[in-house]
Amino acid sequence: MTLFSEAIKLKDGVLYNLPYHQRRMDETTQTFYRTKADLSVIEAMVPARMNSGLYKCRVLYSDKIEKVEFIPYIFRNPETVAVVADDEIDYAYKYADRSRIDSLLQKSGCDDVIIVKNGSVTDASSANLVFKSREGLFTPKSYLLPGTKRQFLLDRGKIKERDITVNDLQAFDTVYFINAMVDLKDGIKKKIRRLIMR
Repeated sequence: MTLFSEAIKLKDGVLYNLPYHQRRMDETTQTFYRTKADLSVIEAMVPARMNSGLYKCRVLYSDKIEKVEFIPYIFRNPETVAVVADDEIDYAYKYADRSRIDSLLQKSGCDDVIIVKNGSVTDASSANLVFKSREGLFTPKSYLLPGTKRQFLLDRGKIKERDITVNDLQAFDTVYFINAMVDLKDGIKKKIRRLIMR
């Protein structure tokens, strides 16, 4: 069976954005297995010692939840970020197998990559992207993975979708990296002028 994963923010004993993770998980299990798995069961699995601090709750699942892990989380700002092209990449579902993305990252020789598909900017290796300009904050319409934090910010009007090609990058000042663990306010970002074009 194909394995999928969800990474859920656990801060001070609270699991964040569970409805968004449940929705994405439901779409995946319905597509591949015609089943549903209830994420709310993991709330009872949180160890008492994790009622303080920041952790990543990693859920591996197929047609049912296979494994739940709680991993201490530390924010890391990438020093080097390369813009790389892959016109064949497909990550519409959060597969546990990330070998293609990991290969792009390894070949780049950088801490992270921004993936361009058919000329359009998509995602980083493990984050959706938000670009800042004088006009506001924008996330690419051509994302690879429908991220839960991305959707949360869109729903609240904090960011907007836009077509962003590789040629549009210079119109922006900064790129922010966001995912279930990382919000805009966490400041994981890179100046556009410091991106390495491959």
